[in-house]
Amino acid sequence: MTTVDRPRTHAPTELLPVDRDLFRAVLRRQAATVVVVTAVAPGTRGPACLGGLGELVRAGFTATSFTSVSLDPPLVSFCLGHASSSWPVLARADHVAVHLLGAGQRDAARVFATSGIDRFAAYPDWSPGPFGVPLLDGVLALMLCRVVHRVPAGDHTVVIAEPLALGPGADGDPLVYHRGAYTTAEPTVPA
Repeated sequence: MTTVDRPRTHAPTELLPVDRDLFRAVLRRQAATVVVVTAVAPGTRGPACLGGLGELVRAGFTATSFTSVSLDPPLVSFCLGHASSSWPVLARADHVAVHLLGAGQRDAARVFATSGIDRFAAYPDWSPGPFGVPLLDGVLALMLCRVVHRVPAGDHTVVIAEPLALGPGADGDPLVYHRGAYTTAEPTVPA
């Protein structure tokens, strides 16, 4: 058996201990598709004879952790932090909608990433869908899903959902999050 010595063309990568800031900085280098996840769950207020359940409570948030999990059966996943204002609704939601945003939907991404506001009042381009789940207009694709698993993972939960219905939406380039900013997969053209 013969071995070949390969010359090093660069210095070895320096490995550093993991800390929160460095971890976040490294993850910002990964480009990720931007989605908005919407959901509804029964409220916790109301007459005691009804089990304390009131009207449906909506939630929506921007995520970059969306991915496909399985083709057979079809499954997708996304993650949500327990400190998120949307977590109390997602923790109880039976159904969610995942909206793949297009390059021209930066406003939707920003609104659903903003804390302390009524996101559905700030972004009026939606309507109630099946199960009362809010559906955003004009997205590249839409998946109405049934939540099948919630897997605790550190300060987040991985939500695994089964698509029940699909809306292929409009054609176009996806909105991408990279290096702390929204961009697109379309190559930039010099002016």
